[in-house]
Amino acid sequence: MNDSTLTARRTTRARAATAAGSPDRAEPPKRRDAFFDNAKYLAIVLVATGHAWEPLRSGSRTVTALYTLVYAFHMPAFIVISGYFSRTFDASPEKIRRLVTGVVVPYVVFETAYTYFTRWSSGVPDREISLLDPLYLTWFLGALFIWRLTTPIWRSLRWPLPTALTVAALASLTPSIGDDLDFQRVLQFLPHFVLGLCLRPEHFSLVRRWRVRLLAVPVLAGAVVFAYWAVPRMDYAWFFHRYAAQHFGVPAWYGPLMTLALFGCSLVLVACFLSWVPGRRTWFTTLGAGTLYGFVVQAAEHFGWAGQRWTHSPLGVITVSAVAAAVVTGLCTAPVRRVFRGVMEPGMAWAFRKGPPVAVPVRVGR
Repeated sequence: MNDSTLTARRTTRARAATAAGSPDRAEPPKRRDAFFDNAKYLAIVLVATGHAWEPLRSGSRTVTALYTLVYAFHMPAFIVISGYFSRTFDASPEKIRRLVTGVVVPYVVFETAYTYFTRWSSGVPDREISLLDPLYLTWFLGALFIWRLTTPIWRSLRWPLPTALTVAALASLTPSIGDDLDFQRVLQFLPHFVLGLCLRPEHFSLVRRWRVRLLAVPVLAGAVVFAYWAVPRMDYAWFFHRYAAQHFGVPAWYGPLMTLALFGCSLVLVACFLSWVPGRRTWFTTLGAGTLYGFVVQAAEHFGWAGQRWTHSPLGVITVSAVAAAVVTGLCTAPVRRVFRGVMEPGMAWAFRKGPPVAVPVRVGR
């Protein structure tokens, strides 16, 4: 092979590489999956509605049953989806940067803001700002930070889900874990996150088949009936995953048993919920990127709306539910997201090194 032939081939390869790397030939960015945005929006509405029902539970077995049913699957659905989208987390500099800006910064900002809000709303002006004592829904951001950091560990295990269930079961009989970062919740909800890590696109396609959708209707109906039956017989606080078994005045061995039972229950209900989530783009698809409703819920409680007698009537419960859904929908809109983008999606390029991280020299011996 002569020099001219070699030169021609090198030139051809160089041109091909240049063309492949040119902006004009770059692959278009992937479109967001409408199904997951729809699922997040509908779950957000359920979370807001559940919080609105909370002060209406007293004296109403029906509201308590619906509240219990919603709490059985709305946070598990969020966490499963969060785990699914954390599958590619590899602790690279870019992923760490997104973790800090998208999770840590909002946690610190909202934990501080919630503290000042609580000082005003509850009349406790000396409440301390504590990053270890999450208020309201900030516990989820702290938990997501921990779960995502441990993703490489779960991805490397041979049996990640059984291991996570074992960890959750052990946590359920260990009351000494304490309240820092709501770590009991972090550990007890861990299997849902790990399940999300293990899922693949075909699993979500499976639950959206018409056979599954039709089966979901009687299953959800049965769940409503069971929740109504269980109201006077079971403490719905089990679904908060916030306490060890001893907190409920039962033997410790109830903890692992309830861990498995509640995980199975939430798994079935999440599948039923996802089966009816639209897969096409809808009017609320773009609203599924996030929500900021916590202040509004707490403010409403502060002004005593739940103390009005009419809100405890069937029409009142429906009205409260509709208002909660409308408020959270408004707070998911683009104008509100633009206002809070500096908090929820800060760039913070100034806070990170450019290029690969600098290795820290380690001196061994003298």
